[in-house]
Amino acid sequence: MNQLDALKQFTTVVADTGDFKQLAQYRPQDATTNPSLILKAVQKPEYAPLLGETVERFRAKPLDETMDRLLVRFGTEILRIIPGRVSTEVDARLSFDEEATYTRAERIVELYEAEGVPIDRVLIKVAATWEGIQAAGRLQRRGINTNLTLLFSFCQAIACGQAKVQLISPFVGRIYDWYKKTAGSSWDESARAGANDPGVQSVRQIYEYYKHFGIATEVMGASFRNTGQILALAGCDLLTISPELLAQLAASEQPVARALDAAAARSVALEPVNHDEASFRWALNEDAMATEKLAEGIRAFAVDAVKLEKLMQAA
Repeated sequence: MNQLDALKQFTTVVADTGDFKQLAQYRPQDATTNPSLILKAVQKPEYAPLLGETVERFRAKPLDETMDRLLVRFGTEILRIIPGRVSTEVDARLSFDEEATYTRAERIVELYEAEGVPIDRVLIKVAATWEGIQAAGRLQRRGINTNLTLLFSFCQAIACGQAKVQLISPFVGRIYDWYKKTAGSSWDESARAGANDPGVQSVRQIYEYYKHFGIATEVMGASFRNTGQILALAGCDLLTISPELLAQLAASEQPVARALDAAAARSVALEPVNHDEASFRWALNEDAMATEKLAEGIRAFAVDAVKLEKLMQAA
């Protein structure tokens, strides 16, 4: 059995890509997208017609609506291949606007429903800012499931659990990147690998807290830099993995062992934590890594959204 199939015994495997033609060979349950992945896909010759068709069909619509329709078009194609859910992201430029995030999410769901996609096959991705988390809580109460992304800190996870969001995506690789860059020449790669990787440790802390206190929100590790990080989280609810790393897992037959266990987490001694807006903002402010990576991630997604808009305007 290869590592990918072995991993699937412990964890739901999700593909992190906009390149839906790669999906079938890895047989993931779910898939995640974001503006950066869609931008990357539409610049490939095989997807250029999809961009052109969408723009031509909705040329009279506002640009932001055409963008959502393009994202939904990709999501709909992905859902023809996978059996589970697709995550589609709200524009990162709305990350600090609760009402606009909520309204945009509603529209994305309506566009999916117009394509005949059941609401339970869609997760709306929202940045895990305070405003994003509050919007997600409202969407959940309306029956729209959410995936809280750009999650780097324990306080973000706590607030998401309180809001009863469907799923969170802690970013393993970007946490690792920050600590490695900050350490500079003192970084010891072998000593900080596997279970000692700071990104892996962050997900483990969140996973154990959620399972200990019976929080139903799903934990999906994301943003991996290597297969070692993935295997160190075997047993996590879900892991979303790029096609490149899926290929590496499929090519290896090294053994895979469960690393996270819900039953074991229930026996860990933990104290409950709660956050209101003030304590959330303070806790996030005190976490330099999370503060920097959250801001950086929002800016990067916003830049790629603008690039995608320019491609649509030129089509």
